[in-house]
Amino acid sequence: MAAAALLLMGVPVALAAPPTVGPEVERNIVVPDGASFKPTAADEEGAIDRFAAYTLALARRDFAAAYAMLRLSFQASNPRLEWEMNQRKRATLWADGQIRILRLSWYPDPAGQPAGLYAAFDFRGDRQDGTMDCGYVVVHRADPASSFTVVRIDTSEVPPQLIEEGVPKADVLRQLPCYLGKGIATAF
Repeated sequence: MAAAALLLMGVPVALAAPPTVGPEVERNIVVPDGASFKPTAADEEGAIDRFAAYTLALARRDFAAAYAMLRLSFQASNPRLEWEMNQRKRATLWADGQIRILRLSWYPDPAGQPAGLYAAFDFRGDRQDGTMDCGYVVVHRADPASSFTVVRIDTSEVPPQLIEEGVPKADVLRQLPCYLGKGIATAF
């Protein structure tokens, strides 16, 4: 995918700066005791490609493209018109931010979920006006021959009155859906 290649090289595409997964990104693998797993380069590339394509579609306000990337069961529980209406109500979300992946977590065949490989991207999106987004996007691939689909999203907007010196106030941090870790105070 050409857009993903541009993303990983750091070349801006569309309205927002593309997310990248560099060596500074925290990585986590969650497996049951006694099990082992290491994502392959193809695993990581496929997951990153889906995350990047999804976030760029939302930044462009291309809701049809973003919705098409959702897993069918996610679509079934979120009818398109309702999902799109909820996206449109949050006009500033994804709009002009710089999205940075803070942590990538892998979950192979988690209990209670459809089989396959899951990757969760915790991210921080900083806007030029000093506000930020914080959230996560989870992608899933049923088997190595399949493409990743988006299966879960949670994002919060942090308005200027809740930010001090580029960082959300302490009482706000507990309420955010993403893991900010060491990326919370890092300037762009």
